[in-house]
Amino acid sequence: MTANVAVETTPEIPVWNDPAHDVNTRVTALIGAMTLEEKIAQLYGVWVGASDEGGEVAPHQHDMEEAVDLDALLPNGLGQLTRPFGTAPVDPALGALSLLRTQSRITSANRFGIPAVAHEECLAGFATWKATAYPVPLSWGATFDPDLIHRMAAAIGRDMRSVGVHQGLAPVLDVVRDARWGRVEETIGEDPYLVATVGTAYVRGLQSSGVVATLKHFVGYSASRAGRNLAPVGMGSRECADILLPPFEMAVGEGGARSVMSAYNDTDGVPAAADENLLTGLLRDVWGFDGTVVADYFGIAFLRTLHGIAGDWSEAAGTALRAGVDVELPTVKTFGAPLVEAVTAGRVPESIVDRALYRVLSEKARLGLLDADWSPVPAALAGADLDDPDALRGTVDLDTPENRDLAREVAERAVVLLANDGTLPLDRPRRIALVGPNAQEPTAVLGCYSFPLHVGVHHPEVADGIALPTLREAVEREFPGADVTVAHGTGVDDGDTAGIDEAVRVAREADVVIAVLGDRAGLFGRGTSGEGCDAESLALPGAQQQLLDALLDAGTPVVTVLLAGRPYALGRAVDGAAAIVQSFFPGVEGTTALAGVLSGRTDPGGRLPVSVPRGPGAQPATYLGARLAQSSEVSNIDPTPAFAFGHGLSYTAFDWSDLAIEEKETGTDGAFRLAFTVRNTGEREGTEVVQLYLHDPVASVVQPVQRLIGYTRVPLAAGQARRLRVTIPADLASFTGRGGRRVVEPGDLELRLAASSADPRLTATVTLTGPERSVDHTRRLHAVFGQEAETAE
Repeated sequence: MTANVAVETTPEIPVWNDPAHDVNTRVTALIGAMTLEEKIAQLYGVWVGASDEGGEVAPHQHDMEEAVDLDALLPNGLGQLTRPFGTAPVDPALGALSLLRTQSRITSANRFGIPAVAHEECLAGFATWKATAYPVPLSWGATFDPDLIHRMAAAIGRDMRSVGVHQGLAPVLDVVRDARWGRVEETIGEDPYLVATVGTAYVRGLQSSGVVATLKHFVGYSASRAGRNLAPVGMGSRECADILLPPFEMAVGEGGARSVMSAYNDTDGVPAAADENLLTGLLRDVWGFDGTVVADYFGIAFLRTLHGIAGDWSEAAGTALRAGVDVELPTVKTFGAPLVEAVTAGRVPESIVDRALYRVLSEKARLGLLDADWSPVPAALAGADLDDPDALRGTVDLDTPENRDLAREVAERAVVLLANDGTLPLDRPRRIALVGPNAQEPTAVLGCYSFPLHVGVHHPEVADGIALPTLREAVEREFPGADVTVAHGTGVDDGDTAGIDEAVRVAREADVVIAVLGDRAGLFGRGTSGEGCDAESLALPGAQQQLLDALLDAGTPVVTVLLAGRPYALGRAVDGAAAIVQSFFPGVEGTTALAGVLSGRTDPGGRLPVSVPRGPGAQPATYLGARLAQSSEVSNIDPTPAFAFGHGLSYTAFDWSDLAIEEKETGTDGAFRLAFTVRNTGEREGTEVVQLYLHDPVASVVQPVQRLIGYTRVPLAAGQARRLRVTIPADLASFTGRGGRRVVEPGDLELRLAASSADPRLTATVTLTGPERSVDHTRRLHAVFGQEAETAE
């Protein structure tokens, strides 16, 4: 069979199948022709192949998963297919063929021939067997490079679309509030502007390939008490408005995101999936979002089982639907028979079913799924013999050399050099001691949403499917003349100290020690980082700090390398290690990138997207604290980080000079313009990351001491300089005032041009004049940087 499998149509194409009509006309006509059961069937997904024997890849999966009778469901249609590639290991070509056949079955069974939307996870690459595992989002943040993340997301989207996937459950736009939270690795950082700009770039990249991006988790999930997963949130409305909402606002307004996922948490007693003010009032009525809102997995059922605000499944369904949730994921639980019964009995108006259905069908129309000539045959199988599965096996490559090159570029740009006494880059060492639990662990570069750790761990008989060179292998390639000796020392979290003495012996015999420490990603307690793997403190897991201290006492220079999903307090190493290199789960090319930084083949260009604490217990604390959150004489706890947000060293040096302030005063509706010069004063090329912070010394409500409002990467050859100009709209000084409105207030401001949040290089004191001004979601969101002609000494 080589021909396309198409839905049979009559000679006269129905309005809803005719792309010559606008989306509204098509969808309205289709809704008018559907029964209640057919309407509701478009509002849920099914998860074929998910286990009901225990929670594996979703919380409370074992409580919620039930056998699905497809023969009974499909005549009414189906809204979504949950993770056809990401539930079990499947060859990509055979997975595409299986999805093709499933879609053909779906379209043949329902009288309108409507296919399902197929969705997958894509947090750090397409989460399927044999697909490239890219660096985790915390590494995206470390790049401070939205354009690079756009390219990565476009590549991920192309792979997904090529095998028939329509929607990706990413990016995570939660802003880190407490680094003990297990899902820190899935976030982009602790600053809302960094999260917003990098996350929006991901959205644009993914959707440029024809895959719908899903913003998650809307909103408040990362602000849970004590950093516990799926815990209550007690934040105030101003913290929500000024810290947690801006990334979603930008991704909707500028990124054009087509889907949003409601969060699990309740905030001050109101679950996000039941919050009409959030999902309808703000998201749709204010921001103008017209895409679909999907429930986080089992989130609607949780309104009954975890939140206790619904007495039965039908009440949970009606509550979520009223609030603005359109699609129940991952499988039908409340939006099936319980919702049909509630509508029939008059407890839930059919009009809100139609409202959700309009959004779902509009998205399907935009994806081409309602077109008369739609075919389930994806691009990857075009022209193939679909009757010979054995011949298809291995014909679809989702881990191409181009993907690996891009993964390596992101990984290299995300490596952060925290400290260096001159030991790095290593100058042809003869004897290297490679010590620590992550020195020889292939999966140490992967986050919890990578396929090998998310799903593959439940199939130990199946290989990882992608090449994962260990750091030992990468170091041996990078330093071919060195004698590399490895010692385990201790496990990531087993607390075993029996191997520390051997590690110290190996260290004493070496010229340099590379201590490879950090995390093991996993789910629900099976790792030290990842969903459901929250930390009681930010001390290194297990006996790793004991190992590190023993190595520091051995007398050989220690280069500490961290492969982790969150920042950790490093104790004596902050001041005692020869160098500290931080990498946040850098993906399949991560060890190659790290080896290149150790040798100096590449210059470390990453900057911290989260602060690194000095002590393990001074949490929660981010750089966005107000004065009362800083170190003071009235508390014995000093929350000052060891390494601040935005920090990162290079193998060269940069000088900042010649600040010119074109306007020292402007109205609350105006803009400031600055110019300054950055010069590479070292002997090799490098990239400076210019960060722009705003300090508002007097405001009507308490403000962070400073906050990031802009940044740009400035690559410079040795001796080269660039004159930079930046325009800063007054709108960037806005915040949520006492009346709940976002305002720009007159008064003095400091604009700090800085190498990190703790390293201001040039400061401009400026003044906003005129009346207080209210702004909304249409305000200007960016400082605009420009670079003038290059000069060199």
